Amino acid sequence: MVHRNAPLNVAGRKILVDRVCHQGRPVSHVAKEMGISRPTAHKWVKRYRELGEAGLQDRSSAPHHHGTRTARPVERHVVRLRWRRRQGRDWIAEHTGASPRTVSRILARYGMPALADIDPVTGERIRGGPKTKHRYERPHPGDLLHIDVKKLGRIPDGGGWRLHGFHTRHRGERIGFDYIHTAVDDHSRVAYAEVLPDEKGVTAAGFLLRAAAWFAEHGVTIS
Repeated sequence: MVHRNAPLNVAGRKILVDRVCHQGRPVSHVAKEMGISRPTAHKWVKRYRELGEAGLQDRSSAPHHHGTRTARPVERHVVRLRWRRRQGRDWIAEHTGASPRTVSRILARYGMPALADIDPVTGERIRGGPKTKHRYERPHPGDLLHIDVKKLGRIPDGGGWRLHGFHTRHRGERIGFDYIHTAVDDHSRVAYAEVLPDEKGVTAAGFLLRAAAWFAEHGVTIS
């Protein structure tokens, strides 16, 4: 495999050193005709003269020295503070001498749950978190329908002011809200939505009937 940043592959390097070392041509001339810089050409010629054809092979671009991992006692101290004190990474960093970023990496490495996922009294995990290997869903389309209503303030022509909410008036009249009624099939995640003027029982019932008819047209029969 050729290094992704290499201007020449191994075959090109062999042509280069053959023209320079065996044919006796100037490095600058060969570099120009092969479309590479003179420093690059000199580098490969130098490696060839020192190591032979082995010097024309790709080398790893990994650094010679890697940063050391945080000492195990510090890692254990970080985990212990999170478990016992249930504090955030900045607080833990201040009390361990590690950087906040290092604290985050340590907590992730040891599988520590986020503060929002644990009981603040006992420290036990009480929420599953956003990641899970198992997707929750009913076995068949139409087994379960999730219904919700979202209320959004209307915006008049020319803009409005969210701060004022329902008190906002436009030409002497209350602007009010729109109500987005949504229905999602639990198995297929197919969704149906309507923007309606209110969320009263009659309105919601009418929406549900229309939603059921729409789902039926798309192969989802509400049971």
